[in-house]
Parts: sequence; C-alpha cells; structure tokens
Amino acid sequence: MGKPLLNITRCPTCGSKRIQWVRRNWRDDFQGKPYVVPNLEFYECPDCGEHIYDRDAMRKIEAHSPAYAKSRAQKKSA
Repeated sequence: MGKPLLNITRCPTCGSKRIQWVRRNWRDDFQGKPYVVPNLEFYECPDCGEHIYDRDAMRKIEAHSPAYAKSRAQKKSA
C-alpha cells in the first residue's frame, strides 16, 4: 500500500482514533451510472464511516468518474 500524503490520526467528524488508511475498490454512481475506482487508497473511520481522500485519491476518482468524462474528452481533442 502506498504512503498517505496526509497524516491523519483522528477522525475529523467523530474524533475516533481508530481511523485507518485503506485500499479497496471504491464504488459510486453519477446520475444513475455506476462506476468503480480500483485500488483507491484513502482514510476511513470504522466508527462513523467518514472517508478522507488525499490529492492522489481525488485525481484517481476524477479519472474514473463519468462526471468528468466531458472535460477529459475536451482535453484530448485540444
């Protein structure tokens, strides 16, 4: 697993010290279109379910999300 860019030791939502760095396939949907981000690394709190994403995770989500498909297509044609 990669090294996190952020060093978070306490959940900002609930204050739990059990927050942990995880890697898993992350699933979501945009306007009814499901998509998967494979092997996404992020912080997750097992107590409240909070997720915290660093810059690399956000870039990976954007690269897979249908919400950004139009802007990716425009960049390729430019």
